[in-house]
Amino acid sequence: MKTFRLAGALAASIVLLGALLFACSDPARDEAVESVLQRGLTSDPESLDPHEMRSVQAANLLRDIGEGLLSYSATGELVAGAAAEWTISEDGLTYTFHLREDARWSNGQPVTAGHFAFSLRRLVDPATAAFYAQMLGDIVNAQDIIAGDSPPADLGVEAVDDRTLVITLVRPTPYLLSLLTYPSTFPVHPDAVAEHGDAFTRAGNLLSNGAYKLDAWEPGSVLELSRNEHYWNNAATAIDEVRYHVLTQEMTQLNRFRAGELHITGSVPPDNFAQIREEHPEELHIAPYLGVYYYGFNLTKPPFKGNPELREALSMAVDRDVLVNRITGRGEEPAYSWVPPGVDNYEPRRFIYAEQSQDERNAHARLLLREAGYGPEKPLQIELRYNTSDTEKKIALAVQSMWRDVLGVETTLVNEEFQVLLANMRDREVTQVFRSSWIGDYNDAHTFLSIMEGGNPSNMPGYKNDQYDALMQQAAEQVDPKSRRYHLEEAERVLLADHPVIPLYFYVSKHLVSPDIIGWGDNVLDYHYSQHLSLAPTAATP
Repeated sequence: MKTFRLAGALAASIVLLGALLFACSDPARDEAVESVLQRGLTSDPESLDPHEMRSVQAANLLRDIGEGLLSYSATGELVAGAAAEWTISEDGLTYTFHLREDARWSNGQPVTAGHFAFSLRRLVDPATAAFYAQMLGDIVNAQDIIAGDSPPADLGVEAVDDRTLVITLVRPTPYLLSLLTYPSTFPVHPDAVAEHGDAFTRAGNLLSNGAYKLDAWEPGSVLELSRNEHYWNNAATAIDEVRYHVLTQEMTQLNRFRAGELHITGSVPPDNFAQIREEHPEELHIAPYLGVYYYGFNLTKPPFKGNPELREALSMAVDRDVLVNRITGRGEEPAYSWVPPGVDNYEPRRFIYAEQSQDERNAHARLLLREAGYGPEKPLQIELRYNTSDTEKKIALAVQSMWRDVLGVETTLVNEEFQVLLANMRDREVTQVFRSSWIGDYNDAHTFLSIMEGGNPSNMPGYKNDQYDALMQQAAEQVDPKSRRYHLEEAERVLLADHPVIPLYFYVSKHLVSPDIIGWGDNVLDYHYSQHLSLAPTAATP
């Protein structure tokens, strides 16, 4: 049995000491002007129900108002959250979490193991229809519950007492601790759900167990948060209020930042990037990010079904350096693998042509196109669908030009609103090539590789390879990290050889951060909890 206590306890102690020194430096702190953090948000969260959310925007909000069993430090290290310590059985199948005695909801009631058990069961309940239900797929009986064949009460989670939660797995899941930091695994208060139904997430109804609570939400405008005085680590929280401003136009965020009305932007306009880098070199934060931008093929219909040569030809003909240097231009890295660099305990596999020059790739791509049955006498005609965005349009136009110039492919561009594109991707009726992306939900290769398993709801191309699925299954059965890594890397090698997708580039996180902000830490997950931040004393004003 392995026991873990307060991962990152030393770092937490330093943060707590710093916060206490800051508080003690002003005897009249209670009478001082409250510190207000102004953050930019690129869109409204679709929901603040942890089991209904699915966007980055919603997840960012939920990390401020909620807390999982574990959490992350400002620089991306796994640390204790609502659980003070935990043990893992030698076979890796049983996790026992011991909750903090001082974990509290925003109404002062204790956060209990029963609340977590209730919430995890609610996540897999088919009645909830949670997008992230499969996150718990390795817990005992989860798959049968999701399929509707067993009741949620059968999920392998047990509240032994108010402070002890036991999770039992069907197979070792080394990334479980990271997964339990994700907002979908956060607890909801059963009484609030029972009393208010779907309205339990509204300001005044929402009970939170994180550092902040929701005071107001004006859709399309602002979400206002204030300090949760019952939070167990409230003494180390420096920011009193957080205001998330919904600003869908990147230029609007930039202008608000320049005017001193935002401390942190949620994005950086690509067309102004060079100017921003010159004007705000110290405030501009560009960092590696676990996300891949890709074009997917519909593998359920011609011309891409059963034609890997054609898929490879189109992939090789894309000059990724041109895309990241001339179009995106904000530090993105060309993608020659599916899993991004920077993932813990993993070395991404790469396309065999990754080290070739673009001229060499183009020559090989023309040979592959002929092998696939296309050429000057029979030109390939395809549709490429992308969602409404200036950047997506520029990338699509560039790829259209590359395919035409290198291969003679005639590509029709189809622009759709994101929800329409998403529906078409799922239906696989009209799509041929489509624009998409995947952002890692936790720092493990599994979050990228698992979505390409046969039957995964996020497998938009409809990819199915028995060898790939078998390698993923074998990886899931491994307790030894080295053996698991080997099987995952072999699975990626099989995936890349099949070319079900064209990875184009790996994202970077992009923010403008005011010099008044103290405690910002760049990290590959791009998680920036407001509770880790503080404002310089002269800036701590509304």
